Amino acid sequence: MARGQQLMLRAVPEQPTRVEIRAPRGARDGDVLTPRALRLVERLHDELESERRRLLAARRERQERLDAGELFDFLPATADVRQGEWSVPEPPADLRDRRVEITGPPDRKMVINALNSGASCFMADFEDATAPTWRNIVEGHANVLDAVRRTITFVAPDGRSYHLREDPATLLVRVRGLHLPERHLAWAREPVAGAFVDAALFLANCADELLALGSGPYLYLPKLESHREARLWNEALRLCEDELGLERGTVRVTVLIETLPAAFEMDEILWELRERALGLNAGRWDYIFSAIKRLRAHRWALLPDRSEVTMTVPFMRAYTELLVRTCHRRRAQAIGGMAAAIPSRTDAAARERALAAVAADKRREADDGFDGTWVAHPDTVATARAEFDRVLGERSDQRHRLREDVAVTAADLLALDRTPGERTWEGLVGAFEVALRYVATWLSGRGAVAIHGLMEDAATAEICRAQVWQWLRHRADLADGRTIDAALARGAFDDAYELARKGLEAAADWPALGRLGDAARLVRELVFAHELGEFLTLPGYELLASSP
Repeated sequence: MARGQQLMLRAVPEQPTRVEIRAPRGARDGDVLTPRALRLVERLHDELESERRRLLAARRERQERLDAGELFDFLPATADVRQGEWSVPEPPADLRDRRVEITGPPDRKMVINALNSGASCFMADFEDATAPTWRNIVEGHANVLDAVRRTITFVAPDGRSYHLREDPATLLVRVRGLHLPERHLAWAREPVAGAFVDAALFLANCADELLALGSGPYLYLPKLESHREARLWNEALRLCEDELGLERGTVRVTVLIETLPAAFEMDEILWELRERALGLNAGRWDYIFSAIKRLRAHRWALLPDRSEVTMTVPFMRAYTELLVRTCHRRRAQAIGGMAAAIPSRTDAAARERALAAVAADKRREADDGFDGTWVAHPDTVATARAEFDRVLGERSDQRHRLREDVAVTAADLLALDRTPGERTWEGLVGAFEVALRYVATWLSGRGAVAIHGLMEDAATAEICRAQVWQWLRHRADLADGRTIDAALARGAFDDAYELARKGLEAAADWPALGRLGDAARLVRELVFAHELGEFLTLPGYELLASSP
């Protein structure tokens, strides 16, 4: 079928929209900000914005109860959902095998390399791996559209040309979380939610063409904290399907379980999305951040250095094993967490260490029953695939492994106090350094940052600044006997600033170096504040250049 015929599959009359674009026009605006897409943004905002705000208020109210001593538990009111026998629909043909998914920002070169990487799937990440400047958002959606149309190309400054190979990876899109605004689109002078913008632009522009290709519109939903938020997403996607003339359940979703509250509602989240759910993903870095944030008032929840909080510590082990058991009982796919290592291309020994770490991580996930996993770099795809090939063979997944040997309690999910390891001066300085370098780079317009051989994104920066806040709040002790108070933390901050400055200079990252002062002010404000800020990207968004 020719592309011209594809585009006529579901013609929808264009209607005027009241959505206001508050940004100078760009070269690709006409391809992305179509009347059809903006009309869908308007409907989502008009019909669901009040509920979105109510759910965000419910997060704040729950936090007040947690700070007062309440702890998480499985919900008595939804016991029938957890105990019932039900399942989600089977995955479509091009998502039956998800053994390796590569993730990254939707910049043009990354999209091509990721789709060509040999991974089963590519997740274009508009959330933690993207600094949400207006041009990044619009051009990211244009890049996704070009990839769907198989017209995407890129010519590097050195003259190298990039284009799609035959049979690229299956595309998925991670939209922004419900908490993030998009100030460049407004309805009745109110900013529209970034989540609604990303869903509307992707579905309005790409759904028909993906279906004509034999694929479909596949989303990742981030940062959910309750089944009620999953219900809002299902209502939003039903609205999108109705507005675009798609059958109910056409839009398929994978939910990231990357918050502590969501770990107690995995069954319920799948239930609310059961007409379209594919599975759940173990979003490990955000999960650690969420555990710190939600249990911030409790001294027993103090954690050691970030490097010590591995996937094998008790509370992380409980979370991932429960995820696999929950998914497979419902015939849903369980997708493992990110391998953040970036193998060196100049240091053979460092490369081998990085690949060995990836192999060990993916071996554990494959043996635990996961159906697939995430990587951040094309050079790690083959290593991750080998570990899943070993257990999968010719099968596409491990959903037959019900993991009935797993019995996870609320106490297991809350066992942060059983995490081995120490808090060290190096860990304190390192936390500040990563937060400073990441935020500086984010403010300069890039959301995925290589630091010390690891691909860092917003989630890891969140862990770093939240950990230091937590240590300060409870005057935690270092392994050398010193207490982390404001004076000690300021000394660590100063050391970290110098390390960050030298690191950016060595990398010749002049745009990020130019924003290091802004990053320092933001990180200092967040870490030394009386209250732990909900997300660094909210005040950070105000510091992004106002011009797109």
